[in-house]
Amino acid sequence: MNPDNEKKELKGARNIVIMGLAAIVIALLTTGVSLAIYHNSGDIYLDRSRPGFLPDKEEIEDSTSKQDSDYELEKSGPITEQILEEYLESFEIEDDKVKAYNDSFDVNALSDEKLGIGTEE
Repeated sequence: MNPDNEKKELKGARNIVIMGLAAIVIALLTTGVSLAIYHNSGDIYLDRSRPGFLPDKEEIEDSTSKQDSDYELEKSGPITEQILEEYLESFEIEDDKVKAYNDSFDVNALSDEKLGIGTEE
């Protein structure tokens, strides 16, 4: 083989390794910068999918003050006629709420008012 071709192949291989390492370093730097911005901007506290998210004090509900529609079946035990009737009553409440909602494909379907989100003034 020609010695010049071997030098070119070694330079090419070295350049590919350098380019790969540079890509990894750039990816790590940009990821670190984006995570720093995410944390420093406070958006990290808005991400409710994070494990360990702590809700605001206003969002913590008293477990004894459940709404009428928060019916839960017992996790164990027999299913009796009375339990089924209670379930059907709570289901009818939710069904009526859904049926009362008109224009589900309306442009304003996701407006704050329709979603029941209070606006801060």
